[in-house]
Amino acid sequence: MCEMGVIPVLTVKPSRALFDEKFHVVVGNLPPTQEVTLHSLHQSEDTDYWEAFGHYVSDAQGRITVFKDPSVGGTYEGVEPMGLLWSMRPVPGSRPELRGHMSQGFREQAALASVVTERWYMAPGVRRVDITEGGVTGTLFLPPGPGPFPGILDMWGGSGGLVEYRAALLASQGFAAMALIYVFRDQNKNYTIGYPYFETAFRLLQDHPLVAADRIALLGLSLGVTVVLSITAYSEAVKPRCCVCISGSHACRIGATQSIEETSQGIDKKYTKARTDEENRIIWRDVLLPIPEDIDLKVEMGRITCPLLLVVGQDDQNWAAVESADDMKQMMERAGNSHLLTTLSYPGAGHLIEPPYGPHCRACTFVLQPGQQRVVMLWGGLTKPHAVAQEDSWEKILGFLREHLCHSVKHHVQSRL
Repeated sequence: MCEMGVIPVLTVKPSRALFDEKFHVVVGNLPPTQEVTLHSLHQSEDTDYWEAFGHYVSDAQGRITVFKDPSVGGTYEGVEPMGLLWSMRPVPGSRPELRGHMSQGFREQAALASVVTERWYMAPGVRRVDITEGGVTGTLFLPPGPGPFPGILDMWGGSGGLVEYRAALLASQGFAAMALIYVFRDQNKNYTIGYPYFETAFRLLQDHPLVAADRIALLGLSLGVTVVLSITAYSEAVKPRCCVCISGSHACRIGATQSIEETSQGIDKKYTKARTDEENRIIWRDVLLPIPEDIDLKVEMGRITCPLLLVVGQDDQNWAAVESADDMKQMMERAGNSHLLTTLSYPGAGHLIEPPYGPHCRACTFVLQPGQQRVVMLWGGLTKPHAVAQEDSWEKILGFLREHLCHSVKHHVQSRL
């Protein structure tokens, strides 16, 4: 909003970019010291609208440069180049508890200037391949070029299903990344998912002609961390070069003959420790507390023989990630392998630490088991600190993976959009 008769010029560069790339927003042709509101609007795949806005004041040249000028109010404040993305919230009147309110009525007002930007998880040339071999279900994303590429087996949490966007973004950064489903809607099938399933998935990635067989990492979030730590410590067939564990725990290990369903049921028995907040949102972080002292009840961290990166949100309300990280460190110090451990711990960050510049999801609906009613789960985190954690951790995760996977692997020049 600005003075009548003024036609602002709005530019966003690049207009097409990968999801984890920053963009530059500039508004010109304004009167000096003009108050302006910048508004971003996004429609999700579920046709829900999300928005963010910042209040700015133009400089003496009638210009606003979001990269260096502060927002003086809105869904974010201060100098925040990507605030128009990470501070997005569901528009007023949206369905309750969407993943991820504000002044009012931006969509009903005519914009004085607008531009459409595109954010992609897949860079040009990245190939998506459905995987259904050997009883394994997943999606493999391959970078452009002849390879061989370092590989990553990517596992999300206990909500199940096939989550692909992180793997697609990793492929855009030069890794052959396989998103793996290991929690299915069919509970009976989950009884069949155990070490052999993960070992087959690892071998499929390892045997792919475009993958460097000795340069494979495991990446897990939440329950995926339980999988990563368990198979790394106890499987004879899974030997990753390094592991990245986000918002998880070692205190609920998968036994060599256990299924993922049996492991989940073991955790379910502890849900009497779960509690709710004043908005009736479920908090799970106490379920695994106190961290057991009995080594048989947790992953024996002394068995980890590869570099391990832990990412922890200090306001994680879903999992005892802080306490787990502390105990893992102590176990590895006693075992003499703590030199393999790197921990990133972020004040004010919640459970769902994802690639940067997406809206913060503090709470959302969640299905505890197939067929059960939906509940609202509290993940935790404050918007600004959580955004900081996502940006910083993603950069350091990529650096960690490159450090341990890319040495002696043929270098790949990333395609830009």
